[in-house]
Amino acid sequence: MLLDQLQEDLNVSLKAGKASRVGTLRFLISAVRNAAIAKYGAQWETSLKDADIVDVVKKQVKTHKESILAFQQAGRAELATKEQEELVVLEEFAPKEMTDEELKTILAPVAATGEPNFGLLMKNAMSAVAGRADGGRVSAILKQLTSSK
Repeated sequence: MLLDQLQEDLNVSLKAGKASRVGTLRFLISAVRNAAIAKYGAQWETSLKDADIVDVVKKQVKTHKESILAFQQAGRAELATKEQEELVVLEEFAPKEMTDEELKTILAPVAATGEPNFGLLMKNAMSAVAGRADGGRVSAILKQLTSSK
């Protein structure tokens, strides 16, 4: 299970003295446990699935990317660097995103339906992508495919 892998990585990092990595992993494990308790209650330990952990990791990655952007715009390079270091650790546990070419291949049939309502197109596109790409990228490519007609 992915939680066991996180715990093992935390132990290895503790022994190696990697303070930044330890802090990031502790925060991630805590976020996973909090999300699991909120979703499953007292039975969280037996009900937790890897998909739940992946969802938490994705949220953390998205939050860190937004924070990096905000810190850079505010001129806080030291905080942006810290967030970037944490993001590198989080991305090790995040699923790999699809390339733009793969997205275009999957989204071409969705765009070809001719649906005039972009919201419905996005709904269909996101179900076709199944969480393997960020919604912003999916939207941009979908707009590109529909406008090229």
